[in-house]
Amino acid sequence: MSDETSAGGRKATLRCAFCLKLNRVDMDRAVDRPVCGECGRPFLLDRPVKIAGDDLERLVREAGVSVLVDFYADWCGPCKVMAPVLDELAADHVGELLVAKLDTDASPQVSASVGIRGVPTLILYRGGSEVARQTGAVPRSTLDQMLDAT
Repeated sequence: MSDETSAGGRKATLRCAFCLKLNRVDMDRAVDRPVCGECGRPFLLDRPVKIAGDDLERLVREAGVSVLVDFYADWCGPCKVMAPVLDELAADHVGELLVAKLDTDASPQVSASVGIRGVPTLILYRGGSEVARQTGAVPRSTLDQMLDAT
């Protein structure tokens, strides 16, 4: 059993996209489409979850699973190329990896604090720490190697 599983369970604190309430989501039940405790709307964890800059630190620090954060911008062509690759990655790793997206234009201070110099930048966090980083559009195989190598 991994440290992530034994220490605090495989949970992640996510903000509901509809009512904006924070929820503790059990990643072991991610395929069952957990719902918000406030409004009852589902968390769709088989695709990237949009997060705000205010939620990044809490998410990566408290998540009981690895978190891959896509730092992107809506105007960025390579970011748009990466979107279907990240959709596929999230769907293939439901419950074991949380794929999140953070808009660098909406959160410039957070982007600067983690050293984002170009988009897209993908950062993999485990146990609250950055373990890998990839900048630019890359094929799925590169992301799979990044996940396996760390």
